[in-house]
Amino acid sequence: MIEQLIIHPDPQIKARLTEIANKVLNNERINIDDCIDLYEHADLGVVGILANQIREQKNGNYTYFNKNLHLEPTNICIHNCKFCSYSKKIGGDGWEFSVDEMLAQIEKADKSITEVHIVGGVHPHRDIFYYGDLIKRIKTQYPHLHIKAFTAVEIDHMIKKAGISITEGAIYLKEQGLDSIPGGGAEIFDVKLRQEICSSKSTAEQWLAIHEALHNAGIPSNATILYGHIENYRHRAEHMNMLRELQDKTKGFNAFIPLKFKHKNNTMSDITEVSVVEDLKNYAISRIFLDNFPHIKSYWPMTGKQLAQLSLSFGVDDFDGTINDSTKIYSLAGSEEQNPSMTTEEMKELIMAVGRIPVERDSLYNIINR
Repeated sequence: MIEQLIIHPDPQIKARLTEIANKVLNNERINIDDCIDLYEHADLGVVGILANQIREQKNGNYTYFNKNLHLEPTNICIHNCKFCSYSKKIGGDGWEFSVDEMLAQIEKADKSITEVHIVGGVHPHRDIFYYGDLIKRIKTQYPHLHIKAFTAVEIDHMIKKAGISITEGAIYLKEQGLDSIPGGGAEIFDVKLRQEICSSKSTAEQWLAIHEALHNAGIPSNATILYGHIENYRHRAEHMNMLRELQDKTKGFNAFIPLKFKHKNNTMSDITEVSVVEDLKNYAISRIFLDNFPHIKSYWPMTGKQLAQLSLSFGVDDFDGTINDSTKIYSLAGSEEQNPSMTTEEMKELIMAVGRIPVERDSLYNIINR
């Protein structure tokens, strides 16, 4: 069946794609070169079929979502990433919420939320004890909420400022009530590219080491990639391979989230954003390559609702959360969703419109409502 769908004028490439497709259909792991060949030569329909099969093997016809609130403590940041449209310096027009102000935001939120998601800039003066106090106070006042907070880049700065080790930092955050962390700050792991687009940010090795320490402390996480800028397909494949190797070791990643580079209001605005076809192909190949990741997530505030809906046929099984217009990171970069908010009913309708079953989950993918 799959051989009949693979069309390519070069018989050698067609044979190569057929070999890779049969690996996938036989539940065999593909390698970096296989991954690059899919990017370079496979039709969108072919990778979509393969990714959809894996998606349904792992998660059936379910599409997961949760009810969450995003808190962004500050957009003051020590880094100068070229792709960022969000960060400000002290004395500019940024914001710095106090712990009390953040607790007030939670108090105003929809009472049905199950998760508070906290990410922001890397503030020069706030260490791990400041944010540990935030976590502890949230957990004390709202013990039912899952706290998913801080990218590895934020944690890297926090622990260095506090003068403690990664292991000590992971244990401390666990003790204060941190339940999981998001996957941001990964960007692209290639050393040269990282030096070019985010030279002051934590290295790939530091990002991976922090996630490993957190996994070992019992704190699961997500993982991301920033694609569609100056990287090539090998960079993407090698990035995912490093994640796959760590997942083999710790089994601590819940989901992989491809994040598309958006070019508004940053110093890389001369780069044309990649097409929707490229977006869908990237979702599909991510699903195929990351065979040990349980979930692939489409972050709809970045993609827009319609592309997120389309992605459900290309390996994606998670629609993220309702969010309630509480994140500015992608809206400032020109996202289709300038005021990201979605009701539960709207999310269910989008999922059901493409023949999937909406499932409300908690932050660890336990089913709340089917």
